[in-house]
Amino acid sequence: MEITSFKSIHKIAIPAIIAGIAEPILSSTDAAIVGNISINAKEALAAVGIVGSFLSMLIWILGQTRSVISSIISQYLGANKLDEIKTLPAQAIALNIVLSIIVLGATYFFAGTIFELLKAKGLVLEYSLEYYNIRVWGFPFTLFIFAVFGIFRGLQNTYWPMVVATIGAVLNIVLDFAFVYGIKNWIPAMHIKGAALASLISQIVMALLALILLIKKTNISLKLHRIIHPEINRLLRMSGNLFLRAISLNVALLMAVRAATELGDAYIAAHAIAINVWLFTAFFIDGYASAGNIYGGRLKGAQQLEQLTILVKKVVIYGLIVGIILMGIGFVFYKSIGHIFTSETEVLQLFYAMFFMVILLQPTNAIAFVLDGVFKGLGEMRYLRNLLFASTFLGFLPTLFITQYFNLRLIGIWIALAVWLLFRSIGMFIKFKKKYSFKIF
Repeated sequence: MEITSFKSIHKIAIPAIIAGIAEPILSSTDAAIVGNISINAKEALAAVGIVGSFLSMLIWILGQTRSVISSIISQYLGANKLDEIKTLPAQAIALNIVLSIIVLGATYFFAGTIFELLKAKGLVLEYSLEYYNIRVWGFPFTLFIFAVFGIFRGLQNTYWPMVVATIGAVLNIVLDFAFVYGIKNWIPAMHIKGAALASLISQIVMALLALILLIKKTNISLKLHRIIHPEINRLLRMSGNLFLRAISLNVALLMAVRAATELGDAYIAAHAIAINVWLFTAFFIDGYASAGNIYGGRLKGAQQLEQLTILVKKVVIYGLIVGIILMGIGFVFYKSIGHIFTSETEVLQLFYAMFFMVILLQPTNAIAFVLDGVFKGLGEMRYLRNLLFASTFLGFLPTLFITQYFNLRLIGIWIALAVWLLFRSIGMFIKFKKKYSFKIF
């Protein structure tokens, strides 16, 4: 089957979409359940938003090895040299686990200071610490899962990651209801701590399932060899570039959270809803980014550059179509979406006043996320690093400062995020067009 065909692309994209949607459900479910509790819902939702953003930062910074592993394995698969990297995955997984433990130890004892820097105070700070001190223990399991998913992606398989992610998401929803609200005579209501515990258990279960499937469904060995694989240097170099890229990416996201938190509890709660919806829709589009990543690396390894251009054209168009569909859904269910997360009138009013920004960003999201996946598959990590630095420090931050100076509040924050995404989309489009004579039509 030709890998640039509609069927081949969607064989990868659809399971990746389902798996991708399941990932943010861990945080979105916590936000939705906690936002509807009867005691201090606004403060609890704000805390989940702050902690969720910080944990996402850590995961995105250190979880970049997923894309690197996928890229390297895909390129070796395309070149019919898969046997040459059979010892690399185990070393990459070990690296992920060691890094996660170091970061966990480095942040756990300074969590209060970190959240204070993000402008959390009073009850919001108290809830943030309660939530974080439980959820953070799932961090090593999450990075292990990311590494295993990268291996499966490199082997052109998004089905098993979909299965693991779906089971984890469903389990998280069930446990959220049970632990947050409690079950009479069985489980006491644990409020925000229950949401954190539900996520932690779900992450542990997902990690165990990923381990079992890796052993049962692949020929990948988890035995660590004393001799360092030659590709570990390229993996570290590519991961380092994505590490720096992710730092600049999260500077943007955390500065947005800080600006919203500074405006007040209701503002950060509304922003938390918007971010959760944005991430949810982003993972719909990310399915095509996965197809571009997986097949792009394979085609580069096989030196089939004409087919690569055809592939990118198709995944960009498919991503744009999905982005436009998501726009339509957002406007149709404009009022309903907010009520999923909270019934707080003040929070809903602020959310509805700016939600149109999230909806209008969907086509831009499509181009940015799809091309981002393609560039990772091609191993263009250095360019992605430089582009994110420019997008954040020359695009996002100046726009954020200007919009907040003119008191545009949440709308100003999302205008800055729109500029950030435009910088990324245009930069990647120009680079690919210049290198591969790329034309959409």
